[in-house]
Amino acid sequence: MARLLMVEDDPSIRAALGLALEDEGYEVLQSSNGRAGLAMLDQDNPDLVLLDLRLPDISGFDVCREMRQRSNVPIIIVTAQTDTHDLVAGLEAGADDYVTKPVNSKELAARIRAALRRLVREVSGRSPDITRFGDIELHREAGTVTKGGVEVPLTKTELRLLIEFADHPNMVLSRDQLLERVWGYEYLGDSRLVDAHIRRLRVKIEDSPNEPRYITTHRGLGYRFHPDA
Repeated sequence: MARLLMVEDDPSIRAALGLALEDEGYEVLQSSNGRAGLAMLDQDNPDLVLLDLRLPDISGFDVCREMRQRSNVPIIIVTAQTDTHDLVAGLEAGADDYVTKPVNSKELAARIRAALRRLVREVSGRSPDITRFGDIELHREAGTVTKGGVEVPLTKTELRLLIEFADHPNMVLSRDQLLERVWGYEYLGDSRLVDAHIRRLRVKIEDSPNEPRYITTHRGLGYRFHPDA
């Protein structure tokens, strides 16, 4: 049974989603504020976090960043449907995915199932195990990336994204292809997920993220990985 941590200050939402997710077979831990959520992350070691961005004590963005520093646990943020700024900022704070309010429990359950399936071992073991480009080394089996001999702290989603690019060098991959291959979505995803994670990945592996040489944008088509750049 997977253990979920829901950090949400609205008791009616906590109750409704808690019951729906328990019906799906999950153990659901609940917190009404960010500080308690952080403590429960450390104490209870959940398999996935469902995080509201509007919390009464501290910013959900700060909670997300702190959780990401402490753990690679999948984080799904909850945001208002029309608040694009919150969505992008939450993804750039380290979240893996998002749902919009009012939350559709069936869609949420589908996203949770996809997130729990997305393990590094699903994409590890491909040959070759080590891919080198520039001063960067990608170790699939170990699930690590180094730059100049120093380990780069990638999230699991960022690692899967880099592996997908490395397995398809010099090919343009569309956002829809990346959503399906990295996130496991055929219809649930949003291209902003891809764009936000690629921005974060560029910051970590590119010498000049605003002028990337490894992962380039092809307007209207997608992204291309250049291992020999």
